[in-house]
Amino acid sequence: MNPKIEKLKKEIEKTEGKIADLQEKVRDLEKQKTELENTDYVAVARSFKLTPQELAEFLKTRQMAPEKEALQQEQEGRNED
Repeated sequence: MNPKIEKLKKEIEKTEGKIADLQEKVRDLEKQKTELENTDYVAVARSFKLTPQELAEFLKTRQMAPEKEALQQEQEGRNED
């Protein structure tokens, strides 16, 4: 076989190995980032001295708030007409 082809095959394998290593590194870095974000979220939640149940209720009300605001704005728009 052509020696240039063999050389390219080896270079491809080497590069694919580097890519696999870098992808693993990215996954590890993303995991570390997520863990740090979770730590920050827990710290914020604890700073409010909420129980897990109180925190869940608070988050549910905040999740519903944009829906309520949209309904209020829609009703106000109708009242103006």
